Parts: sequence; C-alpha cells; structure tokens
Amino acid sequence: MKIKTGDMVAVISGGDKGKNGKVLTVDHDKGMLVVEGVNFTFRHIKPSQKNPEGGRLRKESPIRASKVMAICPKTNKPTRIGYRYLDDGSKERFARISDASMGEIAPPKAAYAKK
Repeated sequence: MKIKTGDMVAVISGGDKGKNGKVLTVDHDKGMLVVEGVNFTFRHIKPSQKNPEGGRLRKESPIRASKVMAICPKTNKPTRIGYRYLDDGSKERFARISDASMGEIAPPKAAYAKK
C-alpha cells in the first residue's frame, strides 16, 4: 500500500465521494485506513454514573484503501504515487501528476551512493 499515515487523501467512490482528509491510521494486512472526517459511525451509549445522559458517540470507521487517492502537495489534485531512487541512493515517493516529492521513505544505501 502506497498511502501512509499523515497523507492527505481524497475519497473517489462511495457515500463520502469528494471529501478530503488526513489519514489517521493504516492497516496494511486488511487494506483499510481511517481518514479524518470520513465514514462516520455512531455508538449508542447507555446512561451510567460517568455519563448520566448517555448519548451517541460519533467516530470515524475504516475505509478501503482502493476508495481513496493521495492528494498531490503541489497541485492539490488526486494523484497516483510512484517510487524512485535519488542520486544519493535514498528512495522517495513522488506524485505522478506533477513529479513532486511526497517524502523520503528509505535512507541512502551505501552500495548505491555515488562516490
């Protein structure tokens, strides 16, 4: 999965189509992620001593990673993500729509660094 925690993403399908948000958590095994402000669910809480009124607790639920696209930091449009190696041997993610860097993901490898 090319989307990481902290990325800005746009929802491209489903009930929340068109919404943007920041990725809060990522579950690589299930291919799911939680996006801030997207896919809300409600949990009904019975009245108790701590919460005498009870009520409804609203929180974000996981959404499939295939339903979102990363937002390019340069153009603010949804884009695909690619990987490339830099001259110093480090690996970075980049936005395919504008070729803008989306952050380094691996430190330089001594074997690949130019001398």
